[in-house]
Amino acid sequence: MSKPLTNKGITGSGDLSRNRTITKAAVIGSGVMGSGIAAHLANAGIPCLLLDIVPRSLTSDEEKAGLTLEHPKVRNRLAATAVVGLTKASTAPLYTTDFVKRITPGNTEDHLNQLKEVDWIIEVVTERLEIKKSILSLIDSVRKEGAIVSTNTSGISVNEMAEDCSEGFRRHFLGTHFFNPPRHMKLLEIIPGHDTDPEITAFMSEFCEKRLGKGVVLAKDTPNFISNRIGTYGLLITLQEMIENGYTVEEVDAATGPVLGRPKSATFRTLDLVGIDTFVHVARNVYDSVPEGAEKDAFTVPEVMKELVSRGWIGEKGGQGFYKKVKGEHGSKILSLHVSSMEYKASAKISSPSLDAAKASKGARNKIKAFLGTEDRYSELAWNVLKQVLVYAAEKLGEIADSIEDIDNAMKWGFNWELGPFETWDLIGLPASVQRMEAEGMTVPAWVKDWIAAGNESFYQQKDGRLFHYLKGEYTGIEEKPEIISLQTLKGQNKIIRSNTGANLIDLGDGVACLEFTSPNNAIGADILVMIQQSVEEVLANYRGLVIANEGRNFCVGANLMLMLMEAQSGDWDEVDDIIRLFQGSMMKLKGLAKPVVAAPHRMVLGGGVEACLPADRMVFSAETYFGLVETGVGLIPAGGGCKELALRISDSQSDPEADLQPAINRIFETIALAKTSTSGHHAISMGYGRQTDSVVMNPDYRIFEAKQTVLSMDRAGYIPQQPGLVRVVGRDGRAVLHMGALGMRQSGYISDHDLLIAKKLAHILTGGDVPAGTVVSEQYMLDLEREAFLSLLGEVKTQQRMQHMLAKGKPLRN
Repeated sequence: MSKPLTNKGITGSGDLSRNRTITKAAVIGSGVMGSGIAAHLANAGIPCLLLDIVPRSLTSDEEKAGLTLEHPKVRNRLAATAVVGLTKASTAPLYTTDFVKRITPGNTEDHLNQLKEVDWIIEVVTERLEIKKSILSLIDSVRKEGAIVSTNTSGISVNEMAEDCSEGFRRHFLGTHFFNPPRHMKLLEIIPGHDTDPEITAFMSEFCEKRLGKGVVLAKDTPNFISNRIGTYGLLITLQEMIENGYTVEEVDAATGPVLGRPKSATFRTLDLVGIDTFVHVARNVYDSVPEGAEKDAFTVPEVMKELVSRGWIGEKGGQGFYKKVKGEHGSKILSLHVSSMEYKASAKISSPSLDAAKASKGARNKIKAFLGTEDRYSELAWNVLKQVLVYAAEKLGEIADSIEDIDNAMKWGFNWELGPFETWDLIGLPASVQRMEAEGMTVPAWVKDWIAAGNESFYQQKDGRLFHYLKGEYTGIEEKPEIISLQTLKGQNKIIRSNTGANLIDLGDGVACLEFTSPNNAIGADILVMIQQSVEEVLANYRGLVIANEGRNFCVGANLMLMLMEAQSGDWDEVDDIIRLFQGSMMKLKGLAKPVVAAPHRMVLGGGVEACLPADRMVFSAETYFGLVETGVGLIPAGGGCKELALRISDSQSDPEADLQPAINRIFETIALAKTSTSGHHAISMGYGRQTDSVVMNPDYRIFEAKQTVLSMDRAGYIPQQPGLVRVVGRDGRAVLHMGALGMRQSGYISDHDLLIAKKLAHILTGGDVPAGTVVSEQYMLDLEREAFLSLLGEVKTQQRMQHMLAKGKPLRN
């Protein structure tokens, strides 16, 4: 008989944040992780002190400048250099470079007393126990009462490093294991110590989730915690399978990537990215900490990895590892390591029935089932690895974490798996897979067999719109947080109001509807445009307002490029004209809706996706939003109202009819012509795509909730609908200015002749066409200019070549 469902775990930590807050923080250690954590605190609006040790010698530049070891520039050098580096890093740790002002560099001798002013101190020094204990002792001597202290260790015992500190310190001390890079990696493992006050653990979990946007899991103080413990085990098991059964590096990566619900980097590209030396250190940390037996044997570093480290072939940072990129006569090519000979050879393309079956399937769940369900040597490799990882995760439940949900989330957020181990086990069939494992000689943990014997066929169960999971022998309700609105859950609860092949209108409750795009890549076609118009009618009649949001990998990659190209090549210009008019008309209806409209974009929002957001009254950006009108990259210009809307905003920004609009028009011309995209939601606002009334939410899971609350707030305040706008334009004189700039770029070789043609078309629109400066035109007039330019460019051979190249290669062609 199956276990009953209970409602444990539904209540969150309440409103602890009302009783405690963090207004200022400090990070000790300015290396890659320390400075990255400081940057993310700055992203969250938290002023941060960044301290490091005092250098013991001068650099050559410092000697030339006549500085001494006592000079503040020298004493603060390490932290100050790290702060400067944050604004130059190739993978930006800051949402916008302006946020670097929130970080103050210093050193641990001159500025230690400033720790008395902060609410949270994060230790991020070298991964050596004695050094960490020394730093924590210093912090203990100066921290103010009640200040929280945490360590960013990736595997050293939290309890051991704080054992010599005061009781008050230990009550406010815990581990906060950020993953690199801190801005981009969602996972944060929180590790309470034996003496950590449960209220501190609860507060930090809530604060880091809401304020820092992290996915928080609670881990126990065990070697490498959750994600690195299971992830490292899985990588080592995979390497052992490769060596024992004669697979190549490429074969392993083909079988352990997206076909198994894992990232494209799979096994060996992941190791090269992480650094093989780093991985060896992490593996040895577990090896040194566990008793003799099968687990210790599993964490024994293979000889091939030791050899790679000794040769300095440690991955990307060493120039080569399991893969090596070399330049040849016809461009760069990738070589792969043959571990038996330690020689590099040209990478081979791998194919098989199981791999083909997975690639032909849509979505991670279907790919995994198709892959494992088609028998060949690659699916056999994947099964041999997978079964050991699933059993290991089950063995570690209770030791590294109490909750299967925490283990699953740690692997999804820390290693970018599509499904966690227990979710995967459910997918492949729990009872049948356990039977197969045991038939193949595996020892499955007793609690798993007891769970199946009790009549249960999965670790997770959906019932009455609620999700339950295994917890200590029974199904327990997973905590429901009002700030997290799941469209998938609402659809399962029959909350769809209207639907077609490309979009849904969903009831969010409280009189708010949500327009969700569902087409491939959420590309905008006629089905979405029709649904926009139907949504406007539905919301006007029956709802308080509308949210535009979805849960796709990206919000929207633009309009349906293939459809446009096919119509152009067939010469059906009337059809193209109708599509553009439908797009423009749909955006104007959205803008004219007499109810609040709030767009909630996330991740990639390109071309038509931007134009679907611009008519909204407000935007609630996810912090990670890459927002831009990129049509010039395929030889076109924005024609769904993007140019018109930005020109209108510039015009509306000046109440003085004589104010000079040219500088602002120049900036937006450059932004669109060069297809610039934002690096974050904050950056999108500063670029002019957003307004000061728009907002940014750190945790993307809260995005739809915040958009809904914004709709309700606007409705309660007495919403005033947007009125048709009038645009004051800079006219033909302003167009001449833009032409000169574009011509200069052509003469310098920065752009091609076709780029120049596109730029001239764009300039014609943004400046209002062939009219005198100061002329006031309607929105429809500007839309007509957009449509005419779009149709003209679509007929150009070079534009069609760009479109074909983008569709085939996924990258722009500069012809």
